[in-house]
Amino acid sequence: MEPNQTSGALNVAIKAALEAGKVIAQSIVHLDRVTTLPTDNAQVLTDVDTFVERTIIHFLDEAYPEFNVIGADSGDLGRESEFCWLLDPIDGTQNFIHGHPQCAVSIALQHKQTQTPEQKEEIIAAVVYDPFRNELFTARKGAGAQLDNRRIRVSDKSRLSDSLLCTDFPQRSNSASKEQTKVWLKSFAGVLPRAQSVHSSGSPVLDLAYVAAGRYDGLWEHGLNPCGIAAGSLLVREAGGLVTDIGGSSDVFLSGNLVAGTPKVHDKLSQLLNYSA
Repeated sequence: MEPNQTSGALNVAIKAALEAGKVIAQSIVHLDRVTTLPTDNAQVLTDVDTFVERTIIHFLDEAYPEFNVIGADSGDLGRESEFCWLLDPIDGTQNFIHGHPQCAVSIALQHKQTQTPEQKEEIIAAVVYDPFRNELFTARKGAGAQLDNRRIRVSDKSRLSDSLLCTDFPQRSNSASKEQTKVWLKSFAGVLPRAQSVHSSGSPVLDLAYVAAGRYDGLWEHGLNPCGIAAGSLLVREAGGLVTDIGGSSDVFLSGNLVAGTPKVHDKLSQLLNYSA
């Protein structure tokens, strides 16, 4: 996809995210009307999540009906295309259902390079919209990251002792989560005394956006859905930061376990996490 085409796709994603944000902002003040839906795991899902996801897909399909879509809630639509939208309609649903305005819409566009033998997949455009602060984070591969059309960069922090870090509690979604929780608790015990402070917000994609904007200096997360990683990861990388699997791989989609931050904070945090594992 040429740069002008990527820009066009990003604009469509922005329109979809803004419309979705209106629904979320209107719904959070009428939580008595929100219905929690049954799921096969311990993750929280509401009728607002599903409605917002359908709204986003409607906007995207009007412009790019041939592109595949994978939603955090609806799953894979299964269209044969080298382009795929990755959606998380409400990243931070647990916050949302408690009326806590810390959640965001996340939309990313993934491109599969079919002309290469390894068929590498990469994120080429990203939108993260916080409807409560009316903050719009965007990025295009190779074109930098922006917040409300202003260029953003990761912070200049290099020492963990000077760093404000962020993490999130592992989800209670499967049998493997008990072991994952043990690993996370060990990592938290190792990081906390070495950082200036550690926060937990309940919205991983906003955490990544905040790293890109220099509000956090680094983070680590366990067991995330790829739809919630995609947009935030591109934001951090285009803002001059690093995002890898906690084990060191550049592909965070396989495990859902990631570490991100300024280059030096990322490296030191990665070493500490691998030592604590």
